[in-house]
Amino acid sequence: MKLLTSVFAGLLFGLGMAISGMMDPARVIGFLDLAGEWDPSLAFVMGGALLVFMPGYFLLVKPRRRSLLGEPIVAVPASELDRRLIGGAALFGLGWGLVGICPGPALSLISSGQPMIMLFIAAMVTGILLVDRVLVRAQNKARQSHTA
Repeated sequence: MKLLTSVFAGLLFGLGMAISGMMDPARVIGFLDLAGEWDPSLAFVMGGALLVFMPGYFLLVKPRRRSLLGEPIVAVPASELDRRLIGGAALFGLGWGLVGICPGPALSLISSGQPMIMLFIAAMVTGILLVDRVLVRAQNKARQSHTA
């Protein structure tokens, strides 16, 4: 049931991205281009999403201790504003601004078969694996230095 729910949520997300135009890199770049011909349409998409999300979150999700599937809802503590967070956000923003695609729409665009999307996803996966490997190595070194 959990897998079916995840697949349904992913399909619903992808459909929403497609219908709203958020998968179109030209539209996204137009939204990010504040100095040029700014396209505010994605601001309305995000605002509409918040109008649907917020009441459901505050009325149905936040008061619950368990999800509808019985899984515990774990509160994520607010993280510190550190170098890793700022660096990661800057890198994400740079990539989004240069290409006009972020990971969610990129995965939705796989079905288009465009070579540039496949290249973007390959670069994204490579970056994730590389950072994961580097962070794991750094964390292991830090643990070893604390135990020594």
